[in-house]
Amino acid sequence: MANPEHMEIQQDIENYKTTAGKVSLIDREAKQHMEDYSAGVRHYDKEEYELAIDFLERALKGYYSEDEDCQIMCEGPQRFEEHEYLEYKAGLYEAIADHYMQVLACKHDCVRELATRSGRISPIENFLPLHYDYLQFAYYRVGDYVKALECAKSYLLFHPDDEDVLENAGYYEGLLEGTMDPDTIKPRKNYWNRYGARQDEHSVPSSISSEPEDGPRLSLAKKPMPKPDRELKEGGPLLYSDVKFVYNSQQLNGTQRVLLDNVISEEQCRELHRVASGIMLAGDGYRGKTSPHTPNERFEGATVLKALKYGYEGRVPLKSARLFYDISEKARRIVESYFMLNSTLYFSYTHLVCRTALSGQQERRNDLSHPIHADNCLLDPEANECWKEPPAYTFRDYSALLYMNADFEGGEFIFTEMDAKTVTASIKPKCGRMISFSSGGENPHGVKAVTKGQRCAVALWFTLDPLYRELERIQADEVIAMLDQEHLGPSEMNINPKDEL
Repeated sequence: MANPEHMEIQQDIENYKTTAGKVSLIDREAKQHMEDYSAGVRHYDKEEYELAIDFLERALKGYYSEDEDCQIMCEGPQRFEEHEYLEYKAGLYEAIADHYMQVLACKHDCVRELATRSGRISPIENFLPLHYDYLQFAYYRVGDYVKALECAKSYLLFHPDDEDVLENAGYYEGLLEGTMDPDTIKPRKNYWNRYGARQDEHSVPSSISSEPEDGPRLSLAKKPMPKPDRELKEGGPLLYSDVKFVYNSQQLNGTQRVLLDNVISEEQCRELHRVASGIMLAGDGYRGKTSPHTPNERFEGATVLKALKYGYEGRVPLKSARLFYDISEKARRIVESYFMLNSTLYFSYTHLVCRTALSGQQERRNDLSHPIHADNCLLDPEANECWKEPPAYTFRDYSALLYMNADFEGGEFIFTEMDAKTVTASIKPKCGRMISFSSGGENPHGVKAVTKGQRCAVALWFTLDPLYRELERIQADEVIAMLDQEHLGPSEMNINPKDEL
């Protein structure tokens, strides 16, 4: 439930069912109102508006019931954790004040608890108002304009300045003129009257959808993509004359994306491939898991530091090992320049990785080589959210993939919408091609199944925060400085190796 898009776990569950015979799996942590809400949204997306209304109304009823229970439980005895020490002494009025402060804090947390999916830390933003936003449009689509106006007015209790829903409410009132007085239709009372002007603390302004101009617009069908906390730019110089620009963000139907060719030559691709065959280990970079994302492929990898160590020891040609280091630095400089970053871009992780299709396991594959995900947040397609919280690598800011070969089948890199289903761009890897993009929820991506052969690439993740620089990269810098010093001699060095760290 926490990761509904995870194809490997879905496949594992099906295998467990087959092994154990017919079994009924029950999610013991599932919240019924959340289950109903998710079902309502799924039916809405399929334009099954009557079913969507049934589930969303049931979800609202369940939400209010759960909220009332939560509020009542908060009235009971409270623990004052911050006052649990021997010297703490409170008089009568202090103790009463402490109690009711804890009660208020508990009641406030009910909103967060009811809006949080099982297995998640962060709540769904704008959770309660979203029910009314979906309902106002669903009721309009089934021709119940009275209910549509009622739900629109209910939503406006939470967001009175929402221009889209205000416009919708006006449109519904126009449809009802001549049959009844729209002013007699009031917002739903239960929640508002019981708790007063209680706002949903996890609220965000709704965005505009693409409904026709002569009808209402659903303000939440596609929420705006997460906005990075910096000014977005692109189109800077590529620094190297041989690098060829292919597509920008607009042509790739997204934000902060670029596709480049000829970042490395055919000869460099072949040399990297020879290095890879000599240094890669199965499961390297994946905590020893040889098939971390799909049981139908084997993953092998190596880091820059490992390549340099093998080169220094003579296990692979040192020149070839250094090539891995040099081209990753070339890629970093290109990304930093193209996206016109006003601060240094640091390596967060560098990994040479090959994924190989396992023979005898490619028939009827319905999984991906790498499930749809974002690089610095936890993608939640059903909630249309990307949670920037652990265990995601929240410090990553930009990503890049530099491909080494094309002699395999499948393995296309894809961007999707936040639903993890709607493909917005598909890229076929080939030698010297590089795709780079910002690492947040604005760029969900994955890799289609590799069904034959081996697909190799240099995967690069970058950060703007020097605190999260890749430790192995710093060590690799030291190795390079040492090698340069041995080659040139101390007198010929025009920099201090320590200045490079």
